[in-house]
Amino acid sequence: MRLVSYESNGTVCAGLQSASLDTIYPLARLGYPDTLAFLTAGAEAWEAAEKASASATNLIQVAEATLLAPIARPGKFLCIGLNYKDHAEESNMALPKTPVVFTKFNNSIVGQGATVILPKLSTQPDYEAELAIVIGKRGRNIAPTDWEEYVFGYTIVNDVSARDVQMATTQWSLGKSFDTFGPMGPAIVSKDEITDPHKLFIRLSIDGEMLQDSNTDQLVFKAPDLIAYLSSIMTLEPGDMISTGTPAGVGLGRKPQRWMKPGETMTIEIEGIGSLTNPIAAEA
Repeated sequence: MRLVSYESNGTVCAGLQSASLDTIYPLARLGYPDTLAFLTAGAEAWEAAEKASASATNLIQVAEATLLAPIARPGKFLCIGLNYKDHAEESNMALPKTPVVFTKFNNSIVGQGATVILPKLSTQPDYEAELAIVIGKRGRNIAPTDWEEYVFGYTIVNDVSARDVQMATTQWSLGKSFDTFGPMGPAIVSKDEITDPHKLFIRLSIDGEMLQDSNTDQLVFKAPDLIAYLSSIMTLEPGDMISTGTPAGVGLGRKPQRWMKPGETMTIEIEGIGSLTNPIAAEA
């Protein structure tokens, strides 16, 4: 199942994208106005919608719609820092003993094809390819062995960062939360289609130059660890996002350092999910 948010004829809707990626089944036919409402409905509703979409006609053509961020306003947009072994090594930092957690705010969220705007305030804008977990069931104090029961699926996040703003204090969230600094999508792929989220290739290129090329087997804290830890502190709700960190190859860790530039185009690929592409422009 590929859950998407899209705009068609001036209306924002939720839908299930076909495996061929060329059509969308509108979930409004089943009474779901947006993806968050669908996620909140639970597993039985998801299964019924998938069955309905399999035999449906009069589908929306993807070519005639605009894909948006699959969840425009998650209740929580949680991010994990220094969570790849190879990234910690390039940063010359020890592996954390506890997950490093920060947040991005909803104003940062944009979708497939949307332009990332580089702010005048920063001279060190950086890219970060990340696998994100999308929560599908409310839970608190979730046991590591039960983690998958609370997951709906996975998507791609680009944790764009203004490094100079991020590193100005010990609190990272402002440097991560400029407008457009949270591209995500193009779809949330349900967990039944991802055999093991800890064995996926993850790559980022800019204008065809491969800058990050790793695998989620490099994760320090894996999905069971993160869900158990976070839910020991806060209740996780359907639609909450956990962006699991970035592998080696970010601009900050390169010699010489390599910052994003106006006119470039970034593409992230994650095995089993697809690709997320966003052009870059300077703030006017």
